[in-house]
Amino acid sequence: MLTGMAALGWLTPRRRSATARSVLAGEASAEAARKSSQEAQEIPQAVEEEPEFPVFGDDRAAAFFDLDNTVMQGAALFHFGRGLYKRKFFETRDLARFAWQQAWFRLAGVEDPEHMQDARDSALSIVKGHRVAELQTIGEEIYDEYMADRIWPGTRALAQAHLDAGQKVWLVTAAPVEIAQVIARRLGLTGALGTVAESVDGVYTGKLVGEPLHGPAKAEAVRALAMAEGLDLSRCAAYSDSHNDIPMLSLVGHPYAINPDAKLRKHAREKDWRLRDYRTGRKAAKVGIPAAAGVGAVAGGTAAAIALSRRRR
Repeated sequence: MLTGMAALGWLTPRRRSATARSVLAGEASAEAARKSSQEAQEIPQAVEEEPEFPVFGDDRAAAFFDLDNTVMQGAALFHFGRGLYKRKFFETRDLARFAWQQAWFRLAGVEDPEHMQDARDSALSIVKGHRVAELQTIGEEIYDEYMADRIWPGTRALAQAHLDAGQKVWLVTAAPVEIAQVIARRLGLTGALGTVAESVDGVYTGKLVGEPLHGPAKAEAVRALAMAEGLDLSRCAAYSDSHNDIPMLSLVGHPYAINPDAKLRKHAREKDWRLRDYRTGRKAAKVGIPAAAGVGAVAGGTAAAIALSRRRR
């Protein structure tokens, strides 16, 4: 930690602050992931295709998978929000405020710090005062209700190939680390790096540790975990659908673009990265939210979910 922070001295105060938050978020997520990996249970599953990589028996290699639209169709936060609303964590009158914040992100298309902070605070207020154990239990239920049937078989096969080669496999996502750990465990993966919400004595305070695990923070988390695990990043693989994850993909020697958005597809072709697309027919529109909203996307995703459920009545 001291080494990473000391390296920030040459930056301007504003950039130093933003970078420091990314480092803090990444290291906090890596620590949480390493603790949770001890409880992971492997679920055997047949590999549907034989990738060119990984190398069998390379214990200094690992694989890092983005979650939304890479491992799972749609956004984990969208489904998590649906589950929280169903369990009355917040009420309908809150939806107008949440929907407005989410609409701003969509229309503006930029990461304005003030608006992002407002959205994060709104979402974090939902879980403030609740116990971490409660959210972990609810995460198990939400996985069964909304997520289990949305795992991409092709990406799941790639992850299993790494496991079969004796390598560790980690999810890396802006979703709350609690739900990310549930998904990783259900898929038989090693563990998960996710956004860490602060808790004291097992109760959420309504604050984050650092910032959402998005963009540069993901790269910092992977770097911190690799250092702690003794991995050689040049022998590791990373998989993502989003151009926002180019910093993470650029860290490893084996980057894959999975179901890529237009910007990532272009970048992958320029860099000669491997590309896999498991979508059929017309490209599926992403469900829910832009990752820039981070934890605040829970609320926006929920607003969309409620609108869909009302339309089906």
